[in-house]
Amino acid sequence: MEHISEIEVRYAETDQMGIAHHSCYAVWFEVARTDFIKAAGIPYTEVENRGLIFPLTFLECKYKTAALYEDKLQIHAKLTKLTPVRLEFSYDVVRDGKVIATGKTGHGMVSKDLKPMNVKKVFPDLYQMFEDALETA
Repeated sequence: MEHISEIEVRYAETDQMGIAHHSCYAVWFEVARTDFIKAAGIPYTEVENRGLIFPLTFLECKYKTAALYEDKLQIHAKLTKLTPVRLEFSYDVVRDGKVIATGKTGHGMVSKDLKPMNVKKVFPDLYQMFEDALETA
């Protein structure tokens, strides 16, 4: 499954040259990831209400060309790896049909006290939702 989130680069996200700051991509990935989870079947707030959180374990971003003030971007998000205790998402940042950046984030699946949780055992319905959304190609 792929989900696309729309972002318009805001003035506050740019430097004096009108170029989006590199730190904004992590925020855009988060927007796309939470939109993806909601589109897959459950709002992230409900995931947290169940006592499960997904802390970041790594973030990668490769920049091909700059995003500029007022650019209309599409953030394409896919779930690309899944284990009972980990998730990995991949992202393409697209402007006018061209990929301008790519990225990945890794997440642990843990309880609110940060103990790893085997989601396949504790929340089989949630694990099945992710398994159904997993990009296999």
